[in-house]
Amino acid sequence: MTAERDFTAEEIAAGEKLFERAWGFHKGVVDLAFLPLADRAEIAFAGRSNVGKSSLINALTRQGGLARTSNTPGRTQELNVFLPQGFREPGPLYLFDMPGYGFAKAPKDKVDQWTALVKDYLRGRASLKRVFLLIDARHGIKPIDAEVMAMLDAAAVTYQIVLTKVDKISLLARAKLIAATGVIIGQHPAAYPFLIATSAEKNEGLAELRATIADLVD
Repeated sequence: MTAERDFTAEEIAAGEKLFERAWGFHKGVVDLAFLPLADRAEIAFAGRSNVGKSSLINALTRQGGLARTSNTPGRTQELNVFLPQGFREPGPLYLFDMPGYGFAKAPKDKVDQWTALVKDYLRGRASLKRVFLLIDARHGIKPIDAEVMAMLDAAAVTYQIVLTKVDKISLLARAKLIAATGVIIGQHPAAYPFLIATSAEKNEGLAELRATIADLVD
């Protein structure tokens, strides 16, 4: 049994339509009091530092400079909010770029502050449709990822595994990773049963990710 799913041409087209408009930075949030109004669907991207989160968001939206990329762990220190732009009004979706986790160089008080912000956001945001949890295909699910999955399970927040950098491993290693990850997904009650394998560099899996997001908006 595969941990991936097939998409129809109609689903792919809906995803492309959602992301055909330009996206823009809306705001950075360091306190829940400054969150945007919960007046539309929201998705959030989470993952270990340097998992390729910013690169994936840029590739997803086809805008190379939308989310800032860095080789320095912990650069994203707030909830960064993006939304599609329109001539009259913004689009139907907020995209949240969450602070990376699992880095050791930042001061402990900063790590604790960001962790508390993320936990509070996840627990109290009814408009949050899904968290996309990014996993580096070269390393698979690490203990820190398992901790985040357990936290999402406890908060009853639906999340979906997105493998990044799948172009960096062999096809055989990829097949084994997808199968092993599928087994782990089945052990977590809040995890969506299908994963998406992506490569921001090769544009692989992005159409499927866009289609998934469009389905959540609908």
